[in-house]
Amino acid sequence: MKALLRRESLAGTLGLLCLLASVVAAVWTGDLSAILDHSTGWFVAAFAVTIVAGEWIHISAPGFREAAPMSMAAAFGLALTTRLPGGIQLPYGAPAVLAVTAVSMALGTIVLVAARRDTSLVDTLGRFVAIVVVAIGYRFVVLGQGAGSPLRELVAVPWQQAVVMLVICLLALVLDALVTSLLRAISARAHVRRTFVEEFRSSFTLSAAVAVTGVLIALAAPPLGIAALPLFLIPLVLTLFAFRRYVSIRATYLQSIRTLSRLTDAAGYTPSGHSERVAELAVRIGRELGLSDRELLDLEYAALLHDIGQVALIEPIPGGATVLAAPADQRRIEADTVAIVRETGVFEGVARILEHQTTPYRQVRELGEEIPLTSRIVKVANAYEDLTAGARSLRAREAAVERIYLGLGYEYDPRVVDALLKSLDDAVATA
Repeated sequence: MKALLRRESLAGTLGLLCLLASVVAAVWTGDLSAILDHSTGWFVAAFAVTIVAGEWIHISAPGFREAAPMSMAAAFGLALTTRLPGGIQLPYGAPAVLAVTAVSMALGTIVLVAARRDTSLVDTLGRFVAIVVVAIGYRFVVLGQGAGSPLRELVAVPWQQAVVMLVICLLALVLDALVTSLLRAISARAHVRRTFVEEFRSSFTLSAAVAVTGVLIALAAPPLGIAALPLFLIPLVLTLFAFRRYVSIRATYLQSIRTLSRLTDAAGYTPSGHSERVAELAVRIGRELGLSDRELLDLEYAALLHDIGQVALIEPIPGGATVLAAPADQRRIEADTVAIVRETGVFEGVARILEHQTTPYRQVRELGEEIPLTSRIVKVANAYEDLTAGARSLRAREAAVERIYLGLGYEYDPRVVDALLKSLDDAVATA
């Protein structure tokens, strides 16, 4: 939680500085008066309204980074469009584009906050960085447009012009993922490269669609004018509806998993709420260790289902504490759990985590066996909850931590145990 607040605060500060710098640059270069010109003002206003609307209908789901594809595509289109029907050249440059985009994104974010909807300042800052790269890269580097100077004609056939635009947009989206990865990794003390790979992988498909849409809007604006904006945003809007449908299905999966995880509670095999407590603790540990949203989602699923194999036992384990069971019994419960999860046919990643939830850490240290970090997290979180039996007193915590320390480096990963202690301290501090 502290890491989340740190990076949101840092992103908010940087975003405010970017907003002020963009507006000041637009005023200083004279682009502000060009924006207000009656012949092009309506064109800019249409893009600004679209960016605000795009921020409002942003998409966010567990396992995926927040995105505002409609807003990004409109901003890319604004940055790349230089002419209107009739050969009218747009009189403003990169500063105007950035000022309009920054103000529009800020308005969209304010509306979201006022409506008490979730939004990420880190992702918003990353999107603005991408727009900075596109506006400066295309208008200043490619077209040679300086402050108050006219555009230089791009000597290229249309397909070459499209390739140049697309390359700049894709580069901008890579830098977007890099900026957000850096902020997340620094605040959570995680591995930057690993965080970047997860960020890029989770957003690549949608980012490619955004880049293509922005380029199409810019190429179609000279013959079609403002009609190019809604014309090429329609497919992206339909994609958003399809994604929201997919998110609702994933939410149904999670509800089904939560219901299934309560089966051991209802049958008396585990204390009431045990799986939910293990899942909550495991996710907190995962955040301390800098896991990506997608990894955290699989970790939560695995933690919720980690004890489902106990339903195959003839006699329940006292208190449902598998950490106190014999190693052979632990492995049998693990095998039954994995078999049940694999029967669903949709949670193979979760099954791989659960395959190693009872494997001692020494097999990593001594034998070089590959055990997923998420499996080691489930093992530690489950041990803590088994040893405390759900109690939250300081005495219960100290006793559980002491028992875990007896197996440190043999049963439990020291790095995961350190993250456990930090997450427990954070929970006490925020209580």
